[in-house]
Amino acid sequence: MFFSYLRECIDNIYEQDPAARSRLEVILCYPGFHALVFHRLAAKLWKMGLRTPARFTSHLGRVFTGIEIHPGATVGRRVFIDHGMGVVVGETAVIGDDCVIYQGVTLGAGAAARQGASSRDTKRHPTLGRGVVVGSGAEIQGAIEVGDNVRVASGSIVLKDVPANSIVVGVPGRVIYRDGKKVEKKEGDVPDIEAEAIKCLKEHITKLETELGSVKAKLKQQSQSISELKALSTIPENRDAEASGTDYQALDKETKGDAADPVDVFLQGAGI
Repeated sequence: MFFSYLRECIDNIYEQDPAARSRLEVILCYPGFHALVFHRLAAKLWKMGLRTPARFTSHLGRVFTGIEIHPGATVGRRVFIDHGMGVVVGETAVIGDDCVIYQGVTLGAGAAARQGASSRDTKRHPTLGRGVVVGSGAEIQGAIEVGDNVRVASGSIVLKDVPANSIVVGVPGRVIYRDGKKVEKKEGDVPDIEAEAIKCLKEHITKLETELGSVKAKLKQQSQSISELKALSTIPENRDAEASGTDYQALDKETKGDAADPVDVFLQGAGI
């Protein structure tokens, strides 16, 4: 049973990570795999009631891999901890099958951690369904449930239940896509302050560009009028540009936006 579990872990990592060149490389060089091996041993000791040896085994895993998984946590099959440094998984956390967890992720107790010994035998940590992907630096706090096939964006802080087949972003995390459809913001939702600020700046820039376009149009009309006057006089045509003092081609180039505006890409990702 144990060796079949190890073989399944190795095959899963090899198939999911394009950087893995061989199964031997996975065995020797992947701390996520090493952490799962340590956890498997620690969890066995924990279930036997050998709590201190279990914690010590878990501690050794943390020392060697930089990944801390409490021996009381439940970890499903084919879980892939990629890179892994700084990952923390609490005692009552549950990780479903086929989940992917990146570096710096915390599955923590949230407010329950501040209640001390009174919360010792209670469910304090999150439960992840099948096929959940948690991006680097994300935090999922408290005894909440994250449904199957959820994607949690990097740096998000999730504090409430997440329905299946959703994408969560922001601080605090909110669902922006569900079942492939964009979810509109609800009244009372906590705004993403940074994204809202960037949105305001972009709207202001768009307004200024519109005003600049109006000014350019007026300058162009004035330039045409000057050209007509010069045509009636003896002033040479080649002095038109000097008289107007404006390089309209340069202005057009400067004020044209980039088709792939990175700000638009960011705001779309933030659900705004």
